[in-house]
Amino acid sequence: MRSPFTLRLATKADIPALQELIEASVRGLHGGEYTQAQMDGALGTVLGLDTQLIQDRTYFVAEAAGRLAGCGGWSKRRTLFGADPGPDREPELLDPARDAAKVRAIFVHPEFARRGLGSLLLARVEAAAWAAGFRRFEMGSTLTGVPLYRLRGYTEVEHLAVPLVNGEALPVVRMVKHADAEE
Repeated sequence: MRSPFTLRLATKADIPALQELIEASVRGLHGGEYTQAQMDGALGTVLGLDTQLIQDRTYFVAEAAGRLAGCGGWSKRRTLFGADPGPDREPELLDPARDAAKVRAIFVHPEFARRGLGSLLLARVEAAAWAAGFRRFEMGSTLTGVPLYRLRGYTEVEHLAVPLVNGEALPVVRMVKHADAEE
């Protein structure tokens, strides 16, 4: 069966639509795990768009019926998660022989949830990082994403409480996967 989604690299022109998609995803899909105050404090800092990924040509958008349905990418830089103004920015380049590629900012619009899009984006991200020489992957997952990533071979290694600008903290799970892990 042919997928209703097409994937392509994100461009600077996509930035406004990506910001809207990310906010819709967080507000529409993360309410079961996070409070309104946590979502408010995380949007635009911890949960948001890192435009360095677009510049590095490692961020993808998924389209369906002429609109953005999801997004996600990977990074060859040390930053584990977060938007442009987010905490703990580490722009240094990773060494594929030693470091894990960072799986970053996978979001699905609520109207396209539960249709395999998260899995499709993750597979594209991993394939692109593999092609760049990486054999291990690491991410800072939202609680909402943990079940999907477990199914795709990721293991939880650390639970973080990321401080937010509004005094709240956002639970995030650091997860890892070796490229040869079974799915």
